[in-house]
Amino acid sequence: MSLTPFLAASQHGPRPLPLFLELLRSETAQSPDRRAAALAGLAAYQAARRPRPRKPMPVVAQAGRAVLRDYGGTGTPAIFVPSLINPPMILDMRYRRSLLRWMSRRGVRPLLVDWGTPTPADRAQDAAQHIEEMLIPLLRSIGEPVALVGYCLGGTFAAAAASAVPVRGLAMIATPWRFSGFSPEALERIDSLWHAAHDSCDRLGLVPMEVLQTGFWQLDPGRTIAKYERFGRLDPASPAARTFVAMEDWANAGAPLTYAAGRQIFDDFFATDLPGQARWRVAGTIVDPHALPCPTVEFVSLTDRIVPATSAAGLADRRELRLGHVGMMVGSSARQSLWQPLADWLTALPAPR
Repeated sequence: MSLTPFLAASQHGPRPLPLFLELLRSETAQSPDRRAAALAGLAAYQAARRPRPRKPMPVVAQAGRAVLRDYGGTGTPAIFVPSLINPPMILDMRYRRSLLRWMSRRGVRPLLVDWGTPTPADRAQDAAQHIEEMLIPLLRSIGEPVALVGYCLGGTFAAAAASAVPVRGLAMIATPWRFSGFSPEALERIDSLWHAAHDSCDRLGLVPMEVLQTGFWQLDPGRTIAKYERFGRLDPASPAARTFVAMEDWANAGAPLTYAAGRQIFDDFFATDLPGQARWRVAGTIVDPHALPCPTVEFVSLTDRIVPATSAAGLADRRELRLGHVGMMVGSSARQSLWQPLADWLTALPAPR
């Protein structure tokens, strides 16, 4: 089957599509049947019907291009901080997989940070400035100490914000902190990716999402192709097929990073491990999640292929799971393994004095 037609139908990804097709060629070079199955799955994914976009939840605060979206509820106010990589909607997925909507019915008032979309004019705004200029003002806008919940790099950012302003508690989910805990092979791939993309990103003033997606695919190229093979065999109207489309649309979307944030993440975090060495300074303070005066907890997956358990902060309250990086948020076992324990922890936090 020719790959050419897919280049003209790439609005639904995968992004970048030419690189995905090259990866497909390489992974299925010895198996024409697998290639045909993966291409059939890709065609089915691109042609799948999408529901109407959800209406965004109300904005209750804004700081720069970032806003805080209110998911209702009358309990403990908790600000959820997503990663800068991929859209924040991983916390509000369809098909009964919305952590935030579920939390709003469990004694928590979830508030979601939406980082917005940077432009080249924002090129000099590094990771620390995202926290100082956007996240900390959003926290202060509530008028009382809130709980902070950070997912992936959002947990890294949340720990920094909690070092600068009083919070009721900090929960870190699948959060990298000791970046030296990544395997040497993973660090080498990440360094090579940044080396190849650095000059173009510098000229753009942004790090496009496609650069980051390329790195994710390289973690497990066989699995990247195999999931499209499996999708091609599903009934398009089945819950499994609808969930696949929603998850892939999320994974293939996302705003770029500012150049400075990308440089800091690649050079200061992955290459130098400033957070893990207690050398990362935000808002004039060295960030150390172990020294926070509030309750802290981390949820760590022992089977996470994106953020290995060895990169976690090592907090005293460590909850170990056996779900993937995304599965722990939206998988079939997420509610019992993560959602409920997190809700119990949040609702048990002491009231602010």
